[in-house]
Amino acid sequence: MERLVSIGEAAHALGVSITTLRRWEAEGRLLAEHTAGGHRRYDLAKLLPERFRATQQASRRTIAYARVSSHDQKADLERQKQVLELYCAQQGWTFEIIADLGSGMNYRKKGLKRLLDAMMDGQIGRLVITHKDRLLRFGAELVFAICEAKGVEVVILNQGEDTTFEEDLAKDVLEIITVFSARLYGSRSRRNQKLLDGVRQAVENAAC
Repeated sequence: MERLVSIGEAAHALGVSITTLRRWEAEGRLLAEHTAGGHRRYDLAKLLPERFRATQQASRRTIAYARVSSHDQKADLERQKQVLELYCAQQGWTFEIIADLGSGMNYRKKGLKRLLDAMMDGQIGRLVITHKDRLLRFGAELVFAICEAKGVEVVILNQGEDTTFEEDLAKDVLEIITVFSARLYGSRSRRNQKLLDGVRQAVENAAC
C-alpha cells in the first residue's frame, strides 16, 4: 500500500533539501501527486531508489567551477566564486571551488583537467557552475554527457545566456589570431601581416 508524504517529509527521507527535491522533479527524476490545494505528495516506497542514490552522492564531492578568459576579468572571476560559495553554503553542501583563467576554447586548462580527472575517477557527485559557458565555449555538452554517465548532478545557476558571451568570444578569436600570426609572421609575408592586423583590429572594435 502506498504512503504519500509531504515534500518536507520526502526531503527528510532522502536527506536532501526541498530545493533539490523540486529540481529533481523538474528534471523528471521524481514524480509527485498534487492535492486539490496544489500541494505535492510523494510515494515513500518509490523514493527508496533515490535514497540510495542520494546516500551514494553524499560520499562524493561537490565541485563549484568558475572561469574567465583573461587576466583583466579577474574581478568577474571573484564575483563568480562568491556567487558559487553563497549558493552552495545556502544548500548546506560541503564544497570545493576550482577556478580557471583561460580561453573557453582551451581544453587543457589545469582546473578543467583536474575537474575531469576527478569526475572520471568517480570522486565528484555534484558540479555547480554559474553559466553553461563557464565550462567551455564549445563542447560543454560533452562534459555534461560525462556527468550523466558518471552520475554527477549538474547545477547551473543561470540558465540564460552569459552576459559576457560577446566579450569572451572576441577574446577567444583574438587568441586564435595570435597563434596564426606567430606562424604566418614567420613566413615574413607583409600581405599576411597586414591581413591579420586588419582582422585583429576588427575583432577588437567589435568587442568594445
